[in-house]
Amino acid sequence: MDRLDTLRLFVRIVELGSFTRAAALLDLPRATATHAIKELEARLGARLLERTTRQVRPTLDGQAYYERCVHVLAELDDADAALAQVARDPRGTLRVDLHGIHATGIVLPRIDEFHARYPRIELEVSSGDRLVDLVREGIDCVVRSGIPRDSTLVARKIATMPEVVCASPDYLQRFGVPRHPDELAAHRAVGFFASDRDLRYPFELTVDGALREYQLDSWIGVNDAACYAAAALRGCGLIQLPRHGVEAYLDDGRLVEVLGEYASPGVPAWAMYPQHRQLSPRVRAFVDWVAQVFADKFGAVG
Repeated sequence: MDRLDTLRLFVRIVELGSFTRAAALLDLPRATATHAIKELEARLGARLLERTTRQVRPTLDGQAYYERCVHVLAELDDADAALAQVARDPRGTLRVDLHGIHATGIVLPRIDEFHARYPRIELEVSSGDRLVDLVREGIDCVVRSGIPRDSTLVARKIATMPEVVCASPDYLQRFGVPRHPDELAAHRAVGFFASDRDLRYPFELTVDGALREYQLDSWIGVNDAACYAAAALRGCGLIQLPRHGVEAYLDDGRLVEVLGEYASPGVPAWAMYPQHRQLSPRVRAFVDWVAQVFADKFGAVG
């Protein structure tokens, strides 16, 4: 029996004046109740109950302890009830950080739906492609793509986003259209590097059923998805990124897809948050909602 259960048992014994009735009320064997109170008295080094053949009464120490226990248990019950209410109706400020294209292309177009569902949550949304220190910066949740690099965070996969390799018509006219990934050696890319500059991402393509990496030459590198697409539009090189980020440019012909038959398996998207925030009703509400938003666009995660 844990400590709280023992306190509840002690309170019931005092209130009912009987081990037998208290044990029955709590669905316990009488021997278990007797043993638990003996252990409690031994731990406290004080006798709490006077036992006679007819009734059980608290000692002076027992009465004082009973009054404190009633107060403590009432506070715990109030805390449980308050948290249950917050879980049903989350409230307060929630700070989230999103990739730029996730923010403008997926989440913000539907953010009014989140507010309609959770009107008591106040959102603070930052966006970009930089790495953030969630704990130091006070961020509750981030949505990122790729492989999670911070093992201290809880990561929930919310989508697999189809990728595309594309370039401007001007670039393809000057350098030619690659028909096979091996031809990429004669091409150049717009480089995309991690925010901390220790990693420049290669292209990933599926060849003969296996995923292969291709590191292309580039004369320009960026660390922001909007800049990545903008450089491609100016003919600076090939780019590889989730299709949804350049869908409009592909539709109007400002960018042209290449190597479509060698597409990668896609880029995973994750909702991530510090471990100490995983029980927060606000974080749980946002993660569940954003997971559904991504599922609506990309399909449910298997």
